[in-house]
Amino acid sequence: MEEQKLWTRSDGFTISTNKAYLDIETIYKFLNEESYWANGIDKELVQAAIEHSILCYGIYQGNPLKEQAKLVGFARVVTDLVRFSWLGDVFVIPEFRGIGLSKWLLETILEHPKLKGTSFNLGTKDAQTLYAKYGFKPLEQVERRMARPLDWRAIYEGYGLKSQ
Repeated sequence: MEEQKLWTRSDGFTISTNKAYLDIETIYKFLNEESYWANGIDKELVQAAIEHSILCYGIYQGNPLKEQAKLVGFARVVTDLVRFSWLGDVFVIPEFRGIGLSKWLLETILEHPKLKGTSFNLGTKDAQTLYAKYGFKPLEQVERRMARPLDWRAIYEGYGLKSQ
């Protein structure tokens, strides 16, 4: 279990890795309704993904240690903390975009002492320019890499849920 951390900005925004502060409803609503990568996902699967991810980062307007803070962004990291990390479900809700929160979130994640040197992977349809600023590159030697496609039907079955 990783130690929970908290970072603050002078404009009142906070990043925390404490899962207890996460607003699951906001995360679910964004992923289910607004994301292209998890559109239509069941809330139970969002909760399971968070529970099974080693590190989850919430961005808050306010400080959840001191007050009721509003979740305005999120990211989760699946990793062995040695060689491999996957960055997923990264978002800032639309009304809070354009003020540097996604950059701050990426910098915070990538500076984690046990993530700094890992091979970080992610998938994105539209944010290659942002991630390139932080050292992400298109895959080299793609002929050596393989992936098993996502199978939503099997996932829903595994959780005893009806597929959509």
